[in-house]
Amino acid sequence: MMPKLKKYMPFTYKMMIPYLALVLLTDVFIGYISYSMLTDSRTEMAESNIRTGMEQSRNNIRYQMDEIQRMSDNLFGSQPFQRALSLKGTPFEIYLAMIDEIVPQITAPLQLFGNKIRFMLYTPNTDINIVSGDNLDEPIKDSDYYILPIEDIESSEWYQSLKDSKRDNLWLQIDTDRKLGNLSHVRTLVSFSDYRTLIGYVRITVSLEDLFGGFDTFPLEEGITLRLVEETTGDILFQRGSAEYNNTHENVLSLHEQIPGSDFVIEAMVPDKYLTQDAGRLRRVIIAVCSLSFLVMTLIGYLVARISGRKMSRIVGLVRSFQDGNFQKRIRFSGNDEFVQIADSFNDMASNIQGLINSVYVQGIQKKQAELEALQAQINPHFLYNTLSTISSLANLGEIGKVTEMVQGLSRFYRLTLNQGNVYIELQKELEQVATYLEIQRVKYADTFKLYVDVDEEILQMQVIKLVLQPFVENVFKHAWFGETIAIRLTGRRVGSNIELKVIDNGIGMRPEVVKRMMQGPSQSGGYGVKNVDERIKLRYGDAFGVTIASIYGGGTTVRLLLPAGVQDHEES
Repeated sequence: MMPKLKKYMPFTYKMMIPYLALVLLTDVFIGYISYSMLTDSRTEMAESNIRTGMEQSRNNIRYQMDEIQRMSDNLFGSQPFQRALSLKGTPFEIYLAMIDEIVPQITAPLQLFGNKIRFMLYTPNTDINIVSGDNLDEPIKDSDYYILPIEDIESSEWYQSLKDSKRDNLWLQIDTDRKLGNLSHVRTLVSFSDYRTLIGYVRITVSLEDLFGGFDTFPLEEGITLRLVEETTGDILFQRGSAEYNNTHENVLSLHEQIPGSDFVIEAMVPDKYLTQDAGRLRRVIIAVCSLSFLVMTLIGYLVARISGRKMSRIVGLVRSFQDGNFQKRIRFSGNDEFVQIADSFNDMASNIQGLINSVYVQGIQKKQAELEALQAQINPHFLYNTLSTISSLANLGEIGKVTEMVQGLSRFYRLTLNQGNVYIELQKELEQVATYLEIQRVKYADTFKLYVDVDEEILQMQVIKLVLQPFVENVFKHAWFGETIAIRLTGRRVGSNIELKVIDNGIGMRPEVVKRMMQGPSQSGGYGVKNVDERIKLRYGDAFGVTIASIYGGGTTVRLLLPAGVQDHEES
């Protein structure tokens, strides 16, 4: 029976496991580095864009604040304007001063300034005509100017703060500025004569949205918040963007830009989701690229493993053919690599082994044939000696008729034994040979024994080696007979792929130690033929077949012969 082959995984496929692990680790490492670098680059770019926008806003605010500062400087440094503002006289004189000096000085900047502003002049001079302008509680719609009495602001907090602190030239959120999103520049006007006498206050108000110059560079819809913060107090003067980052756990990048010459700071609050808004897309792209790279490398590795695996499979097939005893197979590989050297080495080894096997096999066959011939030669003289001894005894007794019958039976027996020189004989003829032997014995023993034959017809034409039954029938007469009569039964049947033959007698039987000695070889109790037949069967068919003896002392003996069905020689199987 062929040994069951164990399942195995080709070595080339096993090598793919660390190869694929290395490729996977490399892809993961490269993907992680690429993702980190691209994310950092995108973050830096986004931060740079915000900083650029903040710088533009800072420059725009600084430029407009400087323009408004120049407006107040012009009024502060204009002597005709100060004289007209301090003028006391008739309404007509005041009207002329208004037309000639005050109104032109105020309206000129309104026309030159790019954004809409409110220009307010608060004067203690009660003779000056009042110009009320637009509603101060509404957003700035158009540039406008106001000439108002100082009494309107004397009760306000910002006026009292400025008056008491003696601060001047300030940017503040006063009155409705915070509500309307405005910022005001406040400056005190004093007389040139002594630089102490108060002649009025200038307040120039501008919208913070106009001051920032728009928000095109700030994607507020993506969560960015822009603030104008008063640095000393921390007050938020202006804000665009509704996110309340103080109440959330979201990470926020805070950027600051100081407005030169002021206490104002532009602050931009940038959420991480804006800085990393492309991270998801970059991650998907990198995963797709790395996955594609892994698949390509896997395909390449599989093709290489398959090519190498085919060569390894051929080598494994050669080794298995050696295991099965086939040393005729050879393999050839093209090229000049390790596989070629392995194939050449295997081919040389197979040739050497085949030569050795042929030599050993031929010698073994010759030895086995010599042993069989020797065993066969032992049986024929042994039987002939016993028969001739009987014929001699009959002749001495003058039993000429019986001598004649025995000689004729002996002739028929040896004609069957010769079998035209063949080692194998049909089972039917083997039974005829036993019958012939019993005819010879019947001359000697008359009708004192009985023979029963029970052999299945399906095995009668099968080939067996000759002279396997006769020695056991002969032993019945020599060792089993102890009474006046004895019965011999021959049976034959097929058991699976084998033939089972039995020689059964009701003789005296044998003790176990006698059976053991008989199977080991000739002894005083006989057994020469038993050992001979057993060895011949094993030499022809293998150790799985042979002779088994079961005997009960005083109860008879059964000899069992197991032979392969339809097989002539175990080397041919």
